Amino acid sequence: MKMKLIAVAVGAALSVPAVAMADVSIYGRAHVSVDYLDDGARYSETNLSSNSSRLGFKGDHEINPDLKAFFQIEQQINFTTGSSDGGTSFATRDTFVGLGGNFGAIQVGRFDSPFKVARGPFNLFGDQVGDMNNLARVTAGRLDERYDNTIQYTTPDFSGFNVKVAYSMYRGQSLNITDTTANNEDSDAFSTSLNYLGGPLEASLAYEKVEEDTLRGEADSIRAAVAYKIVDNFKLVGFYQTTDFDGVSTTTSAQRDAGTFNVYGLGGEFAIAKNTALKATWMTNDSDADDSDATMWVVGIEHKLDKAVRVYANYAVVDNDDNVAYSPWMQSRTANPQNQSVVNGVNEAAGEKAAGFTVGLRYDF
Repeated sequence: MKMKLIAVAVGAALSVPAVAMADVSIYGRAHVSVDYLDDGARYSETNLSSNSSRLGFKGDHEINPDLKAFFQIEQQINFTTGSSDGGTSFATRDTFVGLGGNFGAIQVGRFDSPFKVARGPFNLFGDQVGDMNNLARVTAGRLDERYDNTIQYTTPDFSGFNVKVAYSMYRGQSLNITDTTANNEDSDAFSTSLNYLGGPLEASLAYEKVEEDTLRGEADSIRAAVAYKIVDNFKLVGFYQTTDFDGVSTTTSAQRDAGTFNVYGLGGEFAIAKNTALKATWMTNDSDADDSDATMWVVGIEHKLDKAVRVYANYAVVDNDDNVAYSPWMQSRTANPQNQSVVNGVNEAAGEKAAGFTVGLRYDF
């Protein structure tokens, strides 16, 4: 009798994990490239880079026909050294849990803000040399983040439209209101977007505001991104963003000007064969600071070997005004050489043209 009870207990124990894991999947991305990078001054080298590579777990569970629970745990991985880009902590990328149903979806955790996601329609070179973030996500006025302690509501789909509203309560593990350098009492952030996907059109309009103790200081921004498929094999994309940076109480007017800018651009993708496309974008960053504008253009070709694997080659150039030294490789990469041309406190790359040529492989699994 005891043996039968033990057998039943063991069988039940083994069956529970099987049920719990039934709707859980493992996914990831291995994205590596070989890049030749030249900042126009002293730095001109070839690098191997891992570009926002990741490993994740996600799943959902139906509570009843009108309600389900869902989760995601995602970690950035460096495929060139084997280390985690997030340091010692786990779940450095989008990690959340939530409930969804006819009312839409509510999720809590740490994940891309609606403002950040809204750049998607324009971002033809995401996580590559020439990524739009190299001009749209710069200076102390940069937003476009993955915030801690966030709760987000996403509406149901209404004829292709949905709205996302997110609020981040504070940075770190808990709210600290003491008068110290660790104060984060005013570190909340608000982000929202209106999104449309239907037929040949994909578009997003977003707004984000962060308070004084969030990241680099108080700022707010509006962005719009659109992609329109004119014909089956040609897509036109456009982008506009305006950012106003106030900083903190000690921020100078010059620093505010440096963090306040407009950025806009156009681009297109032309399919020359079933699995091969030519892509190009042009962008400019118009800063309130004197002689601090920059323009970037990118051309590339991408070939999909199948649904999971693609290869590509891009060439990108950033043309800087005298007081800035932006490059087309500053974002979403492990190979990100910076300040290589600073001599006696002077960046000799300021005012120069920085260029990068890359050949990459991306495998989504």
